[in-house]
Amino acid sequence: MTEFQAPLLLDGIAPGERIVVAMSGGVDSSVAAALLHEAGYDVLGITLQLYNYGGMVKKGACCAGKDIFDAKNVAEKCGFAHYVLDYESVFKQHVIDDFADSYLRGETPLPCVRCNQKVKFHDLLHTAKEFNAKALVTGHYVRRVVSDTTLPELHRAYDKIRDQSYFLFTTTQEQLDYLRFPLGDFENKDMTRYHANRLGLNVADKPDSQDICFVPSGGYKSVVEKIRPGALDPGPIVHIDGTVLGEHQGIIGYTIGQRKGLGISYSDPLYVIRLDPIKKQVIVGPKEALAVTTLYLQDVNWLSDPASFETGRHCTIKIRSTAAPLAAQITSHEGNRATVILAEPEYGLAFGQAGVFYDGDRVLGGGWITQNLTI
Repeated sequence: MTEFQAPLLLDGIAPGERIVVAMSGGVDSSVAAALLHEAGYDVLGITLQLYNYGGMVKKGACCAGKDIFDAKNVAEKCGFAHYVLDYESVFKQHVIDDFADSYLRGETPLPCVRCNQKVKFHDLLHTAKEFNAKALVTGHYVRRVVSDTTLPELHRAYDKIRDQSYFLFTTTQEQLDYLRFPLGDFENKDMTRYHANRLGLNVADKPDSQDICFVPSGGYKSVVEKIRPGALDPGPIVHIDGTVLGEHQGIIGYTIGQRKGLGISYSDPLYVIRLDPIKKQVIVGPKEALAVTTLYLQDVNWLSDPASFETGRHCTIKIRSTAAPLAAQITSHEGNRATVILAEPEYGLAFGQAGVFYDGDRVLGGGWITQNLTI
């Protein structure tokens, strides 16, 4: 493992300057805050109390009670200030409610992206500026790359397994000017835990969060039903040829491309092809019916010149957080929209997910996958 080399410095910001670190209570943001304090920065740690909505909070979840305690403990040990801010109403409106409504529209939501877009990199960034901080720092594994001749660019992390650039595609150029991601150049997560142990942080062995923070043990259906009663209303499971094969207990329990757990029997393997929230139908069919070569993006956030896409630009695109980038041609349209032509068919494309495009490691932009350009 790479030996520790001090100090950890932020591009364009000298030690002694004030910075705000968004502290979730996990090891990543804790190490970022501790290393920057060690380097001589005037660190202010801020943890957001994001939810306690109707008893949904699971014990030990992100930004729930234990995580706030852990963040406070790190700040006290290191000797820098720590604040807890109540953002429950903002989080409920922009993340939890949107999460539920997306499922009701037959989509597969990405609440972590919405949280970054609507809460952390919006309201929290504004709060950091009110504290007269020179930057807002997070523990994300992503790189901010600058040169003398270009604006700051968003790049994939050095550790491609930990890379979180897909979840940060909504970061605007203005926000990128102010944000810093000091862990993006780390060789791997072992390096982060090494620093946590070296500094004696109580979170050194804390497990990584695997679930959506406000969804207890992955049980999202009960959460959606609680927020939007009627979300589990039954409806027909219909073959693409029109044959009714069975009944489901809520379309929110199905995702595009799903094969197992359909609750029906058939002579050949069947997959969820699409969801119809109006008719409350789950439409199923053979795998070949899932094949997609053209997809559409709306609300595209450009981190490169959109004019370079007007006649079609060849690059790569990720349509799932865990998937490898795919070769594609992307054409921009008015109103921050884009058409994507994939070089090879893709199966199981889900509306509501993100399409994030890259030139090598650089994030060029990204948008939300939608059914057509008129939506």
